Amino acid sequence: MSGEPLSQATSALVDASNGARPLLVSLVADRRSWLRRLLRIKLGVFALVIVGIMTLTGLFAPLIATHDPLALVTFSSEAPSAEHWLGTDQLGRDQFSRLVYGARASMTVSVLTAAFAVVVGSVLGLLAAYLGGRVDFILMRSADAMFAMPGIILPLLLVGIMGGSILVVSFALGVASTPGMARLMRGQALSQMQRDYVLASEASGASTLRIIFRHVAPNSFAPIIVAGSLTMSSAVLAEAGLSFLGVGVTPPAPTWGTMLSTGLQAIRIAPWQVFAPGLAIFLLILSYNFLGDALRDVLDPRLRGSL
Repeated sequence: MSGEPLSQATSALVDASNGARPLLVSLVADRRSWLRRLLRIKLGVFALVIVGIMTLTGLFAPLIATHDPLALVTFSSEAPSAEHWLGTDQLGRDQFSRLVYGARASMTVSVLTAAFAVVVGSVLGLLAAYLGGRVDFILMRSADAMFAMPGIILPLLLVGIMGGSILVVSFALGVASTPGMARLMRGQALSQMQRDYVLASEASGASTLRIIFRHVAPNSFAPIIVAGSLTMSSAVLAEAGLSFLGVGVTPPAPTWGTMLSTGLQAIRIAPWQVFAPGLAIFLLILSYNFLGDALRDVLDPRLRGSL
């Protein structure tokens, strides 16, 4: 008699498991629905437009730039004109062209940093949540140790050791952003592991990897997507800060942080040298933050009724 109720309960759990719809699958299937909700948010539309413009600018920089960003084309600190729309810097390089190529560097660093942090942080968080015990302790205490360091110290150290290419800067910023992503994924995974469909998968004999990557991970990604967009904004600011200090992307490669650093030396006689890169950094960071807020509103089931 006791075996029959147990069998029925297991069958019900298996049915619940088969009926579970992972978040990523839902998003792909309902892309029109969530995109429509996203487009209803005015700040989200503003963010998409700015990010889209920046992305296209970086991709088509050779076609958009009016001069070679490294060439000394005229006199130093020349005011904006029909020939040089944003003037020139202290070495006589065209500011508009350098701004355009700087968009490529900032967008590349932001995307690579977020991708590294999301992928590595999610895997570590999932392992910590599912395996628990000593693995969880080691991973989370390592994350705590990284949190104890000021955020800029680790990227400074890695860039100083490995050099200042865009890939190295992205890797350094990605490593610094990984602990926060790992802790977020761990918390989400621990919550999902208490759901019926996970218990059903375990009862049906599913492997650990299948449970983690087929059931737990896809249903834990809503806050990870939002955190990824916010990581991109932090990466833009961090890359600009490193380049401003002279330890970011190696000169003479044009970056917005380098433009700010060189322009600051002539700010009294040529303030336009810092205005354009400063405004570009401000708009891109603001857009990533607005996009993160909009994605949170779209992906959070508790907020969908208000859209």
